[in-house]
Amino acid sequence: MTSTLTPPRTTARPARGGFGRLLHAEWTKFRTVRGWVWSAVGAVLIICLVGLLATAAGNESDPDGGSALPVGPGGEAVNDSFYFVHQKLRGDGSITVSVSSLAGAVTTDPDDSGSGLAPWAKAGVIVKDGLDQGSSYAAMMVTGSHGVRMQYDYTHDRAGMTGAASREAPRWLRLQRTGDTLTGYQSADGAKWTEVGHADLSGLSATPEVGLFVTSPSVEEETGTGTGFAPAVATGTFDRVTLGGRWTGGSWRSDQVGRDAGTSASYSQDAKGGATPSGDGFAVTGAGDIAPVVGGPATSGVRTIENFLVGTFAGLIIMVVVGAGCVTVEYRRGMIGLTLAASPRRGRVLVAKGLVVGSVALAVGVVSAAVMVPFGGRRSEANGFPVLTVPTATELRVIVGTGLLLAAASVFALAVGALLRRSAVAVTMVVVGMVLPYLLATASVLPGASQWLLRVTPAAGFAIQQSIERYDQVVTVYAPSSGYFPLAPWAGLAVLGAYAAVSFAAAVVLLRRRDA
Repeated sequence: MTSTLTPPRTTARPARGGFGRLLHAEWTKFRTVRGWVWSAVGAVLIICLVGLLATAAGNESDPDGGSALPVGPGGEAVNDSFYFVHQKLRGDGSITVSVSSLAGAVTTDPDDSGSGLAPWAKAGVIVKDGLDQGSSYAAMMVTGSHGVRMQYDYTHDRAGMTGAASREAPRWLRLQRTGDTLTGYQSADGAKWTEVGHADLSGLSATPEVGLFVTSPSVEEETGTGTGFAPAVATGTFDRVTLGGRWTGGSWRSDQVGRDAGTSASYSQDAKGGATPSGDGFAVTGAGDIAPVVGGPATSGVRTIENFLVGTFAGLIIMVVVGAGCVTVEYRRGMIGLTLAASPRRGRVLVAKGLVVGSVALAVGVVSAAVMVPFGGRRSEANGFPVLTVPTATELRVIVGTGLLLAAASVFALAVGALLRRSAVAVTMVVVGMVLPYLLATASVLPGASQWLLRVTPAAGFAIQQSIERYDQVVTVYAPSSGYFPLAPWAGLAVLGAYAAVSFAAAVVLLRRRDA
């Protein structure tokens, strides 16, 4: 008896490196479609062109260019304007003073006397590396409404005792220098002292300027047409100034640090600053601020690096169209069947497409931002607009973040395109979900909802481009219209990333289940 044996069926396994070949195939497909390639190039050009147009308008009253803002030790733009009564300290030492009053004047007309005290008016003792604006410092101070504080190098702020200074309840302040370390102390009676904090000022001069200071930033007010800022001055009364350590032995000198109040919109220091002897101490009057520069109405004539990237909107729309088209065009032309036949593992096909379009969008964003951030800054300053300097790490985050923003948006569009199989509908959904909430929030069309629009919609991703920070010790309008997002930069990008990830996962599931 003869029997015929049928060999067992074998299932072909994908060769090693199969995904690499698939990725190469998707890249080849992308670069051979001229429309996609030229769209990516056009996105770079349009981002740069719109950014250039945004910096084209010059300040006709200042044809030689705007004055640069002072830069602090951390690389950020700062306000550094105050009235200073000072001596040089040689080596280690201390200064102790009693502040018996802090009074102020707030008015919209510098020629009229006003009343009131700015909440962040400051009077106290300071150790400063020099009289140049932006130089390193540490200070102990009494404030208008925030009690005793220790602040140093513009961005650092530590709270001490609460309450206002008065003749009946003076606030005693002390700064002690030991090498590069400055330690701040406070006391309610001049006998029992408590430490508020310390600052390490690397490279502090051997003979820094040490003494008494007063400054007062502008005060936020409602003008009837929106929020504005009224100029302010403050006067502090210092009693019983005591010096310890090796001082140079010179007499007290009085100087105005900074020609004006910077971006704080306060009075001209040349007209309002001064100091007069008062008993064993001084009465010092000053205005301005010692703090980082932030956005808002007080800096309406100052630009941020985000201003040079306004073309990101146009570039994003282009890359969204490309991202959606990478999958919808195959459905429209009937090519998706061939693609899935060549690579039966459908999820890997979508992943390969996402890596290709995401990488191209990343390159588009990084190249555009890397060109516009430095070039836009130079062009803006040449046209009379100072630019808020930011630390190098922040600048790099904005540049790389612009690329990640476009990459996440294009992958989001790819996923929505795979879900809907219709390019126009997919592009519309992504653009409306990202651009419309941003425009509504920044234009203050829906004031009550603007914060939530930038928290829960894909538009939260634009937060990655924010270069200016929020500081509790600086009063301004912290709102989307002033360039402030409710979420931190990376948190905002994570919201957009979550939309893209969920959409992508859903697209993979449906691609596996549906008929091509």
